[in-house]
Amino acid sequence: MASVLTSEPSLVYSRRVIEPRVHKYHWPAVQLNIWMLIMLISACTIIGVFATFIDIQHTLLLPVPWYFPYYITVASLTVFFILLLLYLIYQRRLLPSIVMIGGFILFVLWLTGLIVISVQLWGPDGSVSSNCNLQVFGASPMPKGQTLETLAWLEQRSICQSWQAVFAFGLVGGVFLLWIMVIAYQVFADDAV
Repeated sequence: MASVLTSEPSLVYSRRVIEPRVHKYHWPAVQLNIWMLIMLISACTIIGVFATFIDIQHTLLLPVPWYFPYYITVASLTVFFILLLLYLIYQRRLLPSIVMIGGFILFVLWLTGLIVISVQLWGPDGSVSSNCNLQVFGASPMPKGQTLETLAWLEQRSICQSWQAVFAFGLVGGVFLLWIMVIAYQVFADDAV
Protein backbone atom coordinates (compact mmCIF):
# COMPACT_ATOMS: atom_id res chain seq x y z
CA MET A 1 0.00 0.00 0.00
CA ALA A 2 1.28 3.34 -0.97
CA SER A 3 0.37 6.59 0.66
CA VAL A 4 0.10 9.82 -1.24
CA LEU A 5 1.37 13.02 0.27
CA THR A 6 0.30 16.36 -1.06
CA SER A 7 2.14 19.57 -0.68
CA GLU A 8 -1.03 21.68 -0.49
CA PRO A 9 -2.04 22.90 2.95
CA SER A 10 -5.18 21.39 4.36
CA LEU A 11 -8.19 23.60 4.77
CA VAL A 12 -9.60 24.21 8.20
CA TYR A 13 -13.28 24.92 8.40
CA SER A 14 -14.71 26.73 11.33
CA ARG A 15 -18.37 26.64 12.23
CA ARG A 16 -20.29 29.82 12.51
CA VAL A 17 -23.25 29.75 14.80
CA ILE A 18 -26.18 31.50 13.22
CA GLU A 19 -28.84 32.54 15.65
CA PRO A 20 -32.37 32.38 14.34
CA ARG A 21 -33.72 35.80 13.52
CA VAL A 22 -36.70 36.52 15.72
CA HIS A 23 -39.03 39.04 14.20
CA LYS A 24 -40.57 41.36 16.76
CA TYR A 25 -43.77 43.25 16.16
CA HIS A 26 -44.58 46.52 17.87
CA TRP A 27 -47.99 46.28 19.50
CA PRO A 28 -49.78 49.35 20.89
CA ALA A 29 -49.50 48.55 24.60
CA VAL A 30 -52.33 50.74 25.88
CA GLN A 31 -54.84 49.51 23.30
CA LEU A 32 -53.87 45.89 23.87
CA ASN A 33 -54.20 46.25 27.66
CA ILE A 34 -57.57 47.98 27.38
CA TRP A 35 -58.76 45.25 25.00
CA MET A 36 -57.68 42.49 27.38
CA LEU A 37 -59.31 44.21 30.37
CA ILE A 38 -62.66 44.76 28.61
CA MET A 39 -62.70 41.23 27.20
CA LEU A 40 -61.91 39.74 30.61
CA ILE A 41 -64.74 41.78 32.15
CA SER A 42 -67.15 40.70 29.39
CA ALA A 43 -66.19 37.02 29.54
CA CYS A 44 -66.24 36.80 33.33
CA THR A 45 -69.62 38.57 33.51
CA ILE A 46 -71.13 36.10 31.05
CA ILE A 47 -69.60 33.15 32.91
CA GLY A 48 -70.95 34.43 36.23
CA VAL A 49 -74.46 35.24 35.02
CA PHE A 50 -74.99 31.98 33.17
CA ALA A 51 -73.48 29.94 36.01
CA THR A 52 -76.04 31.60 38.28
CA PHE A 53 -78.81 30.87 35.78
CA ILE A 54 -77.78 27.20 35.63
CA ASP A 55 -77.88 27.06 39.43
CA ILE A 56 -81.37 28.60 39.40
CA GLN A 57 -82.53 26.10 36.76
CA HIS A 58 -81.24 23.19 38.88
CA THR A 59 -82.89 24.60 42.01
CA LEU A 60 -86.22 24.91 40.21
CA LEU A 61 -85.77 21.41 38.70
CA LEU A 62 -85.97 22.84 35.18
CA PRO A 63 -83.91 21.72 32.19
CA VAL A 64 -80.87 23.83 31.33
CA PRO A 65 -81.08 25.46 27.87
CA TRP A 66 -78.15 24.60 25.58
CA TYR A 67 -77.02 28.20 25.23
CA PHE A 68 -76.16 28.58 28.94
CA PRO A 69 -73.26 26.09 28.85
CA TYR A 70 -72.45 27.19 25.26
CA TYR A 71 -71.82 30.80 26.26
CA ILE A 72 -69.97 29.72 29.41
CA THR A 73 -67.67 27.64 27.19
CA VAL A 74 -67.15 30.49 24.70
CA ALA A 75 -66.37 32.94 27.50
CA SER A 76 -63.97 30.43 29.06
CA LEU A 77 -62.21 30.03 25.70
CA THR A 78 -61.90 33.81 25.58
CA VAL A 79 -60.24 33.86 29.00
CA PHE A 80 -57.89 31.08 27.85
CA PHE A 81 -57.09 33.04 24.67
CA ILE A 82 -56.23 36.13 26.72
CA LEU A 83 -53.97 34.05 28.98
CA LEU A 84 -52.28 32.65 25.86
CA LEU A 85 -51.76 36.18 24.57
CA LEU A 86 -50.25 37.22 27.90
CA TYR A 87 -47.86 34.26 27.75
CA LEU A 88 -46.85 35.11 24.19
CA ILE A 89 -46.35 38.76 25.14
CA TYR A 90 -44.14 37.67 28.02
CA GLN A 91 -42.10 35.49 25.64
CA ARG A 92 -42.05 38.34 23.07
CA ARG A 93 -43.57 36.02 20.47
CA LEU A 94 -47.00 37.57 19.89
CA LEU A 95 -47.71 37.33 16.17
CA PRO A 96 -50.50 39.24 14.42
CA SER A 97 -51.62 36.08 12.63
CA ILE A 98 -52.29 34.31 15.93
CA VAL A 99 -54.35 37.26 17.14
CA MET A 100 -56.28 37.55 13.85
CA ILE A 101 -57.12 33.84 13.64
CA GLY A 102 -58.01 33.53 17.32
CA GLY A 103 -60.00 36.76 17.24
CA PHE A 104 -61.95 35.63 14.18
CA ILE A 105 -62.80 32.23 15.68
CA LEU A 106 -63.93 33.84 18.94
CA PHE A 107 -65.89 36.50 17.02
CA VAL A 108 -67.91 33.83 15.22
CA LEU A 109 -68.59 32.01 18.52
CA TRP A 110 -69.55 35.27 20.31
CA LEU A 111 -71.79 36.32 17.41
CA THR A 112 -73.61 32.97 17.57
CA GLY A 113 -74.18 33.42 21.29
CA LEU A 114 -75.28 37.01 20.79
CA ILE A 115 -77.86 35.98 18.19
CA VAL A 116 -79.28 33.29 20.50
CA ILE A 117 -79.43 35.74 23.43
CA SER A 118 -81.15 38.32 21.20
CA VAL A 119 -83.79 35.79 20.16
CA GLN A 120 -84.41 34.80 23.78
CA LEU A 121 -84.44 38.41 24.95
CA TRP A 122 -86.65 39.90 22.22
CA GLY A 123 -88.09 36.85 20.46
CA PRO A 124 -91.65 36.59 19.18
CA ASP A 125 -93.32 34.40 21.80
CA GLY A 126 -92.84 34.76 25.54
CA SER A 127 -89.55 36.60 25.32
CA VAL A 128 -87.61 37.50 28.42
CA SER A 129 -88.01 41.20 27.72
CA SER A 130 -91.79 41.05 27.33
CA ASN A 131 -92.14 39.00 30.52
CA CYS A 132 -89.87 41.42 32.39
CA ASN A 133 -91.76 44.47 31.11
CA LEU A 134 -95.10 42.92 31.99
CA GLN A 135 -94.37 41.31 35.35
CA VAL A 136 -91.40 43.20 36.78
CA PHE A 137 -90.81 46.66 35.36
CA GLY A 138 -94.50 47.27 34.74
CA ALA A 139 -95.57 46.13 38.21
CA SER A 140 -97.87 48.72 39.67
CA PRO A 141 -97.54 49.42 42.49
CA MET A 142 -94.00 48.16 43.05
CA PRO A 143 -93.81 46.00 46.17
CA LYS A 144 -92.18 47.65 49.17
CA GLY A 145 -91.32 46.63 52.69
CA GLN A 146 -89.91 43.51 54.21
CA THR A 147 -92.20 40.97 52.64
CA LEU A 148 -91.74 37.79 50.66
CA GLU A 149 -93.44 39.46 47.72
CA THR A 150 -90.85 42.27 47.70
CA LEU A 151 -88.02 39.76 47.88
CA ALA A 152 -89.47 37.78 44.94
CA TRP A 153 -89.87 40.99 42.91
CA LEU A 154 -86.27 42.00 43.62
CA GLU A 155 -85.05 38.57 42.49
CA GLN A 156 -87.10 38.81 39.29
CA ARG A 157 -85.71 42.29 38.61
CA SER A 158 -82.17 40.98 39.19
CA ILE A 159 -82.74 38.16 36.67
CA CYS A 160 -84.13 40.60 34.09
CA GLN A 161 -81.18 42.95 34.54
CA SER A 162 -78.78 39.99 34.27
CA TRP A 163 -80.24 39.13 30.86
CA GLN A 164 -79.74 42.73 29.77
CA ALA A 165 -76.16 42.68 31.07
CA VAL A 166 -75.38 39.47 29.16
CA PHE A 167 -76.64 41.03 25.94
CA ALA A 168 -74.69 44.24 26.56
CA PHE A 169 -71.44 42.47 27.38
CA GLY A 170 -71.93 40.05 24.49
CA LEU A 171 -72.29 43.00 22.13
CA VAL A 172 -69.25 44.75 23.61
CA GLY A 173 -67.24 41.51 23.35
CA GLY A 174 -68.18 41.09 19.69
CA VAL A 175 -67.19 44.67 18.84
CA PHE A 176 -63.92 44.35 20.73
CA LEU A 177 -63.08 41.11 18.92
CA LEU A 178 -63.49 42.96 15.63
CA TRP A 179 -61.30 45.73 17.03
CA ILE A 180 -58.46 43.36 17.97
CA MET A 181 -58.47 41.93 14.44
CA VAL A 182 -58.09 45.48 13.08
CA ILE A 183 -55.28 46.20 15.54
CA ALA A 184 -53.50 42.97 14.55
CA TYR A 185 -53.76 43.87 10.87
CA GLN A 186 -52.40 47.37 11.58
CA VAL A 187 -49.45 45.89 13.49
CA PHE A 188 -48.75 43.56 10.58
CA ALA A 189 -49.12 46.36 7.97
CA ASP A 190 -46.97 48.82 9.95
CA ASP A 191 -44.20 46.27 10.21
CA ALA A 192 -44.25 45.53 6.47
CA VAL A 193 -43.41 49.17 5.67
